[in-house]
Amino acid sequence: MKNLRVTERNGNYVIIIQYKKIKYTMNNLIEKRGMTMKRKRWLSALIAVIMVMMLPCSVMAAQETKPYLSLGADLNDTEKSAVLELLGVKESELGNYTVINVTNADEHKYLDAYLDKKIIGSRALSSVKVEQTAEGNGIRVTTKNISYCTTEMYQNALATAGIKNADIIVAGPFSISGTAGLVGAIKAYETMTGQKVDSDNVDTATNELVVTSNLGETLEDPEKAAELIAFIKNEVASQNLTDDQISELINQASEEFGVTLSEENKQSILELMKKIDDLDLDVNQLKDQISNLYDKLDSMGIHIDLDSEEVQGFFSKIVEFIKDFLNRLG
Repeated sequence: MKNLRVTERNGNYVIIIQYKKIKYTMNNLIEKRGMTMKRKRWLSALIAVIMVMMLPCSVMAAQETKPYLSLGADLNDTEKSAVLELLGVKESELGNYTVINVTNADEHKYLDAYLDKKIIGSRALSSVKVEQTAEGNGIRVTTKNISYCTTEMYQNALATAGIKNADIIVAGPFSISGTAGLVGAIKAYETMTGQKVDSDNVDTATNELVVTSNLGETLEDPEKAAELIAFIKNEVASQNLTDDQISELINQASEEFGVTLSEENKQSILELMKKIDDLDLDVNQLKDQISNLYDKLDSMGIHIDLDSEEVQGFFSKIVEFIKDFLNRLG
């Protein structure tokens, strides 16, 4: 909620609300003429209550935090040195970072449901540097020695997990798939912010990274796979869709992107999107955190817009509630 104010225009009280980047003006809400002082006081109090109710549940104060390193627990000395160099960190500077380790058990905990254990392996090697940035910077990802997951795949999955405003580097000591890098990034972010990422979000984000990576391999175009999943995810998060509607959306999106999906591809995307639908993700936050990807989709002519009718209906209900409340006062 950016702003809510009451002003007077031509003898009427007008409420102007800025909500989720949409400015909505409630005209002719109540005529000023003949309004008693009692009604004016009640109106002021009611607006104040609405403002409080619409504020975000929590606001994180800007604070200086150390950058965080999440290192694979099974790196040997040579591998660790290689990873630190890729992350831009000197061993003599480790005291400037908060360092945590991700174990192979951590990787299996989150990935076993979606990847063959042989692919996950028996050594934790993926390492991540996370630095919190200012509000509005979004999620920025760089990968080094990561062969399977693209930066857009990480951005998509991290946004689903609820990560905000962070610069992230994912690196391996040599070429690795990088799927376990998501685990390290989330663990580092949790430690850095002191905010526990919801387990459902983590599970869905992990599922998303694996589905997108597999799709990228199938299509032989990881970038297009990430764009396709981002497009479908945004549409699902924007609307209240049935399973059949999501299936139809997947079919239409594949045509829009000029790709052919197998039934297995479609089913895995459907199951992922059902999870995403249950998370009730904030569409604006998704677009803010990975604006580079959604800007690219817009430039391709694939526009992802908010459901304006839904928003208008939301505000109309507020108007009717206030009118009814004041009429009852007499």
